[in-house]
Amino acid sequence: MKRFVVLLLLLVQYNISAQSTPFNEKPPVFSDCKNIAIDSLQNCFDTNVFKRIYENFKVPQKALDESYKGEVVVLFEVDTTGVFRVIYVDAIYSELKDETKRVFDMFPKIQPATYNGRKTYKQYSMPIKIPLVNQETVSQDLAKKSEVSKLEQQAKAEFDSVNATLIPFENKRYSSQLNIPFTHNYYARFDRNINVIGTNSHSASKPFVYDEVAKYYDFKAETDKLNKETSTWAGKKLWNEHLVQLQGKDYWFTIDPIFDLQVGKDTEAEFSSTYNNTRGLLVQGGLGKKFNFYTAVFESQGRFAQYVNTYAESLKAFGPDPAIVPGRGIAKRFKSDSYDYPVAEAYLSYAPAKFINIQFGHGKNFIGDGYRSLFLSDVASPRPFLKLNTKFWKIKYTNTWMWLKDVRPEVTEDGAFLTKYMANHYLSWNVSKRLNLGFFESVLWTNSNERGFDINYLNPVIFYRAIEFETGQGAGNAILGASAKYKFKDNIYAYSQFVLDEFSLNDVKGGEKSWKNKFGYQLGVKYFNAFKVDNLLLQLEYNRVRPYTYSHNTIVLNYGHNNQSMAHLWGANFSETVLIGRYHYNRWYANAKIIFGSRGLDFNNGVDDFSYGGDIYRNYNERPFDTGVEVGQGIKAQTFYGNLQAGYVINPASNLKIFTDITFRNFNPESTTASAFKSDTVWFNFGIRTDLFNWYFDF
Repeated sequence: MKRFVVLLLLLVQYNISAQSTPFNEKPPVFSDCKNIAIDSLQNCFDTNVFKRIYENFKVPQKALDESYKGEVVVLFEVDTTGVFRVIYVDAIYSELKDETKRVFDMFPKIQPATYNGRKTYKQYSMPIKIPLVNQETVSQDLAKKSEVSKLEQQAKAEFDSVNATLIPFENKRYSSQLNIPFTHNYYARFDRNINVIGTNSHSASKPFVYDEVAKYYDFKAETDKLNKETSTWAGKKLWNEHLVQLQGKDYWFTIDPIFDLQVGKDTEAEFSSTYNNTRGLLVQGGLGKKFNFYTAVFESQGRFAQYVNTYAESLKAFGPDPAIVPGRGIAKRFKSDSYDYPVAEAYLSYAPAKFINIQFGHGKNFIGDGYRSLFLSDVASPRPFLKLNTKFWKIKYTNTWMWLKDVRPEVTEDGAFLTKYMANHYLSWNVSKRLNLGFFESVLWTNSNERGFDINYLNPVIFYRAIEFETGQGAGNAILGASAKYKFKDNIYAYSQFVLDEFSLNDVKGGEKSWKNKFGYQLGVKYFNAFKVDNLLLQLEYNRVRPYTYSHNTIVLNYGHNNQSMAHLWGANFSETVLIGRYHYNRWYANAKIIFGSRGLDFNNGVDDFSYGGDIYRNYNERPFDTGVEVGQGIKAQTFYGNLQAGYVINPASNLKIFTDITFRNFNPESTTASAFKSDTVWFNFGIRTDLFNWYFDF
């Protein structure tokens, strides 16, 4: 057992007998080594340690009487003041342990080790042979052996030399190619910084990588401001640090637990309480300066407010599983009234040059400056993606290719979910210090006629509409868009989006409100440090999408994934107003959100089974009329959603929070059906959560 303890200790320490010193690291220096060349300092240090042990160590009488032959293993350090400290001694006799400590207490105070010019502690392990031998002489003799012997020594020391490359942890995440976890609440902290007048930043394509934002927002300084003073290991891990954090010269990684533990009450539900029980693990790190990796695994069970459960079960996929938890994934039944929904997200991020970042993974992406996006949003479940970000001059160009699933029973292939593909590109151009324009194009296609992933769409600069015509007009569903952002002041900017699915100019001129005019738009404004209150953000946004937008006459080519929209979570045929307030002070934060709007729903009553344009998964040829098409047609439903949340950030490193919130929701259709019925909800929640993604319940 003692040997096992020593092995564990040695696992992260240095071995004095054979190690290499990184070029930016200097070992401790005895007084008679001060004039030695830096590449010989380690040998000089070893020689002095061996010499002092040989000259001062007195083998205890008990060991002599029993003719003991063996060794004493000592683990020691030279601290930042140059003092030798014995950490652990492993020996068969207590007298040998005491003698070892006595000898090291006699060592003089020396110059401490340095790393990058800063004083640091250095730990070593070494064996002391009993009977005592002059290990200094032994080392010198070994050095005279053949080159083959040297190689063998180096090979035997290789494992310990790997440990020797460990250095004090510096959070390289803040200058890495890792994504900043996209939550509206966290991004609000630096939204102003990247959007002041005069920056050449591009804020629509999300998530951002840390290296991209670090030039405008000092993550380390802002995090250090939040650090709590604590001297214990447990205190540091709870309040300030990653659970595991390890760094070498050319690599680093961290490991953190993931929690989302909530308990609440829905006044509308029959069951006694709501809950969510998520446990998981987050691993992230880097190899060199250009390559990073991220993995998050979630295991979850939950029961939500009644309107959420109803919506989740309306999204049900083909097969025995009863629901799709919105924004997360397919869920199986847990107990009698809950869901079990595992989720995994991961990606690799590589920057072959300073103007290019390439990512491949399983997760979400978002394009826009608002709370909603009419181009590409993060409301649907995670999906595989390949993304290329290119930035030069005043332009940022984002290409994203995604593999999506249609999970409805009518489109399954041999019992398997149908795969469809999406490719889009977004060009952001800073026209001036104040004005930014964006251009968006997207296309969906499926594996019809064994088409598979069409290599034509891998071309990052071609117009997708041209490819759609070349491969057949019914082969894909192309969507166009444009965006604009204008900075009125450092604290105020306006943003907008316009999405175009189909358009008939003649029908617009005729004033007939044709079904062919499938488009939507967004208008919004953000006000930072509102009314001279630091860290207060106010946001106003309006979204309006005409019926049949995002749908298609080939029902698998709708703009959706896992029975959820890839744009606005309401689909189409709606108008919506969003009011948001966000405030933070040190680790405390508070959010308020109000959403009200109107939607047009289908009757689906067996008599009137027409599509009125709100459900993007329906064939638009099932419409009841061609003209007179208006937003809100069908069953007009008025929606109100309000949410208040307040919380405290427990650990800024992992973004672990404790929070409480209350949600008010009123859904009031003009007439009720099996799928459209009145609902009036008050939902209380309290929990602790590792906040890594947006989770939308405002449908």
